[in-house]
Amino acid sequence: MFLPHTDAERKAMLKTIGVDNLEAFFEELPGCKTEYPLNLPTPTTEIEAMAEIGFIASANESVKDLTSFLGAGAYHHYIPAAVDFILRRGEFYTAYTPYQPEISQGTLQAIFEFQSLMAALTGMEVSNASHYDGATAVAEAINMAYANFRGKRKKIVLSPALHPHYRETVHTYTQGTEIQIAGENLPAHSTPEDLLALIDGDTALVAVQYPDFFGRVYDFSALAEATHAAKALFAVHVNPMALGLLTPPGEFGADIVTGEGQPLGIPLSFGGPYLGIFTTRQQFVRKMAGRIVGETVDSRGQRGYVLTLSTREQHIRREKATSNICTNQGLLALAASVYLSLLGKQGLAKVAELNYHKAHYAAQQIAALPGFELCFEAPFFNEFAVHCPISADEINAHLLEHDILGGYALGEAHPGMENCLLIAVTEMITRDEIDDFVAHLAEVRHG
Repeated sequence: MFLPHTDAERKAMLKTIGVDNLEAFFEELPGCKTEYPLNLPTPTTEIEAMAEIGFIASANESVKDLTSFLGAGAYHHYIPAAVDFILRRGEFYTAYTPYQPEISQGTLQAIFEFQSLMAALTGMEVSNASHYDGATAVAEAINMAYANFRGKRKKIVLSPALHPHYRETVHTYTQGTEIQIAGENLPAHSTPEDLLALIDGDTALVAVQYPDFFGRVYDFSALAEATHAAKALFAVHVNPMALGLLTPPGEFGADIVTGEGQPLGIPLSFGGPYLGIFTTRQQFVRKMAGRIVGETVDSRGQRGYVLTLSTREQHIRREKATSNICTNQGLLALAASVYLSLLGKQGLAKVAELNYHKAHYAAQQIAALPGFELCFEAPFFNEFAVHCPISADEINAHLLEHDILGGYALGEAHPGMENCLLIAVTEMITRDEIDDFVAHLAEVRHG
């Protein structure tokens, strides 16, 4: 441990506080001291400590060690080296969320560029400066819809194919309120048409996922029209990588588009931090939570960037806020901006195509195995559900013995699907690795 203060400095600080020693300083903090000695190891050198930490960390296995077919909301994509290089520049790496108007113009411009990219990607008109992750973005969409109707509409229709973790987060956000959740208990094989009967005059929002949790891609145009006919809002949660290939939600009637930005240059990191995408139409901008950076001109005619509509949430009008969110994932938003800037439109489309074609090759090979079949006939992007001859947990255990991370065991979130795997294939998986994966699945069938 590095202790920067000398004995003389510590004595001077204690004297200023008005106590004689460090023990007296802690006397005013009950429960902070224990009568029992802490079970700590003996002091070690820095070299020894690093070796011990390295040994402990070696027990973790990641996508660098294993071939991963695991997705379900977090995906192993290639991240260009330039992304991390720019993130680690001191002016970005040490800057926190911009609370004050005098914040660095560079930070504000970076956020403005992120907003511009997200609006273009989703086909919407405005974007905020991000939320914590995809789950909170979905929950904030519910808050926004509820606020838009001033609490007069209390019904939220959630697709059962919305990520189960996102639905859990929505329940956490809405507990203790008058908001009523409908639709999520429909069976997994439900289609968008099954949600139509749930829409009525009390509906504030209909929320779907695109591609959905099972990887399926549907045309939501009819559902959007029915939602708007009831004067409700229509929200679409996206995998942004898929938008390199699929029609953006803004073109088929979405009022709110949320997303998980992790596929855009953000590492898996054992679960976070991630990036929540939130875009909407101009008419709803004053109900949207989170920060917005705008472009303006100063008194000398020079272009400048400023916080826009910032008097809300954690500011002076908290009682009128639609949300209590008080930060943004600025560093992760920058990662997404750098990633998209490096790839460009054509590059993003190329990566999306690789994901699509590799996943379809894998699905074709797996479906040809005796005892295995695809769970759904709907089109899919880079993720698909497979019904297996034995439980998904048993299959994943077998695959792990061969250094393969299998798919997501769908029985964890969807009772009755214990024999089903959700398999993701990205550009990081080679054809040989797919063939090896399929060969080991065949062993499970015949083993």
